[in-house]
Amino acid sequence: LTGFVYPVIAHSVWSPQGFLNTYAVNPLWNVGVMDFAGSLVVHSTGGSTALIATYILGPRRGRFCDHKGEPLKTPKEFPGHSAALQMLGAFILWFGWYGFNTGSALSITGPNQHQVVSLVAVNTTLAAASACISALVANYVLEDRSLGEGSFSLSYAMNGCLGGLVSITGGCALIEPWSAVVIGIVAGLLYLCTSKLLVRIRIDDAVDAVPVHLSNGIWGTIAVGLFANSKRVELAYGEVNDVGVFMGGNGTLLACQVVGVLFVVGWVTVIMFPFFGWIHYQGWLRADTIDEVEGLDIRYHQTVTSREYVLEQPNVDSSLLSNYGQGNLKLLRSIKAQEQKMWEGEEERKTSETGILECGA
Repeated sequence: LTGFVYPVIAHSVWSPQGFLNTYAVNPLWNVGVMDFAGSLVVHSTGGSTALIATYILGPRRGRFCDHKGEPLKTPKEFPGHSAALQMLGAFILWFGWYGFNTGSALSITGPNQHQVVSLVAVNTTLAAASACISALVANYVLEDRSLGEGSFSLSYAMNGCLGGLVSITGGCALIEPWSAVVIGIVAGLLYLCTSKLLVRIRIDDAVDAVPVHLSNGIWGTIAVGLFANSKRVELAYGEVNDVGVFMGGNGTLLACQVVGVLFVVGWVTVIMFPFFGWIHYQGWLRADTIDEVEGLDIRYHQTVTSREYVLEQPNVDSSLLSNYGQGNLKLLRSIKAQEQKMWEGEEERKTSETGILECGA
């Protein structure tokens, strides 16, 4: 990925020698692709890779099938162990995005650069907040209509926020603040729809990387071709060959953005699909079945987790381990019982050997 995918894409879009770059001698259709901070180069690339890896890896055990391999009518949720840490991570990412997006201006002391940097910071904030609210409210409405009672999901709100940040990354210096709000609202809805679509088609994206990065990376790239403003484009790039369709453009910029998306998705697929297919064929991509069921923390790091603590409780309700299901709960306890017997047998053997040695002495 870092050796053959990102370098080619970054060179094609951001280097003056790249065939998609706006500053190229002969840019694509005399306009080129505009991706100020990386909705296309960074996030669409990573999101495309995540989709390929997720598809080849397959779902986690118990996600869509029970312990016997029978499909579940309702996919099993795998909740994170700490919503507080998840929220902390989202805020750290949001904070870091101000350096990510504003830093793409490269300078704050050049002519009019202070206007570019300040606009980037404002648009980043507006898009993230708008996407957070739209994902939160949309999920509540969907749950209310389908279940009769809605809930405000913190997870959807946080990932919606990240989707908004991804979507504004490409055009943060090229649009007006009101456009950032619109882009953020659409990003939150797009994240939610993509996340639920993946579950429906039984693709197990554990951290919603595809809805956040791929869907909203593509949307952020396309949004530049819709909302790019002539004044903002001139400040950021120094010249205006075309603007967004909604801002009076002739569609050339939008077409260039679409070509950029097709190029990125195509290049990632050509390189990464065979790569992940090969390492999966070799058995290097997925943990062993017994390790996956018992827990990677225990097997790989000898670390006691909160799940291990729950297993120690004699009267634990299986719903506390809903992500493994009743069948896997029995299997986990069986494994622990076998390990306990093996340990006790080893202790008895050592005791017997010690006794024999003492008698011999």
